[in-house]
Amino acid sequence: MNASARQARQTIRNRTRSQRAASRINRRGNGSLTTHCLAAGLTPKEARTVASSLRKAATKLSIHGTPARTHAAGRMRTSHRYTPAQVAALAVVYHPRKAAYQAAAARLALAA
Repeated sequence: MNASARQARQTIRNRTRSQRAASRINRRGNGSLTTHCLAAGLTPKEARTVASSLRKAATKLSIHGTPARTHAAGRMRTSHRYTPAQVAALAVVYHPRKAAYQAAAARLALAA
């Protein structure tokens, strides 16, 4: 596989991931913070990092998502799902340093 084909496959994989996350949020009306970050175009590793920072912002603003049960790693765990409006409020408080995170925060703020 040559470099251009590898790059094309990566682009399609990233677009598909973000589109599926956005569709899931639109279908349910809410989603986890990681799902919102994936819909904003971040990679899974970056999405987990930003979601963790947004959780800290949620604690500061006392925004509580809807509790939900998630099947992860062979067991059930409790998570919280947030509406796009709640995530937009969290994104306003979130001030990242990295340029990719700043762009994602701007997209999250506009999603509501």
